[in-house]
Amino acid sequence: MIRQHLLLPSAVLAVGLALLSGCSSGPSATTATGSDEGSPTAEPSVAPTELAGPEPRLVLTYDGGLLTVDAETLEVIEDTPLDGFNRISPVGDGRHVMVAAGNEFRLFDAGVWTQAHGDHSHSYSVPPSLTGTNFPTNMPGHVIHHGKSTVLFGDGDGKIQILDTAGLSRPEPKPRIVEVDQPHHGAAVQLDNGELIHTVGTEEERSGVVVRDSTGWESARSEDCPGVHGEAAAKDEVIAFGCEDGILYYADGKFTKVDSPDDYGRIGNQAGSEDSSVILGDYKVDADAELERPERISLTDTRTGELRLVDLGTSYSFRSLGRGPDGQAVVLGTDGALHVIDADSGEEESSIPVVEEWSEPVEWQEPRPSLYVQGERAYVTEPSTNSLHVVDLESGKVTTSGELPHPSNEITGVTG
Repeated sequence: MIRQHLLLPSAVLAVGLALLSGCSSGPSATTATGSDEGSPTAEPSVAPTELAGPEPRLVLTYDGGLLTVDAETLEVIEDTPLDGFNRISPVGDGRHVMVAAGNEFRLFDAGVWTQAHGDHSHSYSVPPSLTGTNFPTNMPGHVIHHGKSTVLFGDGDGKIQILDTAGLSRPEPKPRIVEVDQPHHGAAVQLDNGELIHTVGTEEERSGVVVRDSTGWESARSEDCPGVHGEAAAKDEVIAFGCEDGILYYADGKFTKVDSPDDYGRIGNQAGSEDSSVILGDYKVDADAELERPERISLTDTRTGELRLVDLGTSYSFRSLGRGPDGQAVVLGTDGALHVIDADSGEEESSIPVVEEWSEPVEWQEPRPSLYVQGERAYVTEPSTNSLHVVDLESGKVTTSGELPHPSNEITGVTG
């Protein structure tokens, strides 16, 4: 069963809770308006400044706010207070970042964008800020941008909110709402053909993935993915999900399951690349560990169904996985180095020292060195010293380091 309807952000919460008590045999549609909980994107309080060209920026969380940083100089552009433990995700429009805060997703404007004017384009900037555009949900979770869509998943209410990525700069962006049967820690992604892929499960157990066509009807299902977690896209719009016993991916209208070599071989976090058919994933084998510190990664080729394990000789965390400009697997190890690996062969191309050795904290919310890759540059945080480092993946050198005013936690960025 699935329910879908189009709502203004302001009406999502009230109508969504009412629908959770109902049931139907197929998709239905409802339209509503309501209060000002999802207020429109605010107009800039100052006139935009024209830039010489696109200006990439980074956005980082810390305990108490967000930092916006120049991706070239590492200069702090804005410090935005925001109480609580906040998580950030890119939305794919080159300008905005989605913040999971409290019981809503909040749209943050990093303050840079490029706009076409006839045969030319011009780049602009405004002060970074929270826009006032909010999407209420219970326990905001994964944010996945793919193709033309950005999809938000609420773990506490099973609400999926599908947004037109290009429309996030307009006032009152309107999500299409889809509600799954059972709330769970899940994820959803919309393909270019309109198909919606989302996880299924309950608060206690997650079991698999379903595909809905553009009308909302189920067209494919696999429940052969115990503990399903995470999502990544590979070349040719192949969508992969991690399982406790391997990896499950969807392509050309069907699911393929690739089993782990171990009875319990959990792939819980993945990183994909449009330039590679290989999915980079973590790999854990101890189901009873409070915190397993794995030293092997998984590389799953979605063309052949081969799953390869690579021993790094060092552990890493769930914030350690990235992809290089040519699809390389990039992993930040607790030895302080970036390990750049050929995704097809599994051979390590280089090991680049960046930060001091570190140990993954037991609590997943605690800061630890984290990796974000944008083009040919890898950005690595070092919260123990309030530092941020830039690595040129082509030369294999640390090109810039800067000091931040706070110990950072999560990191993402925009291209401008």
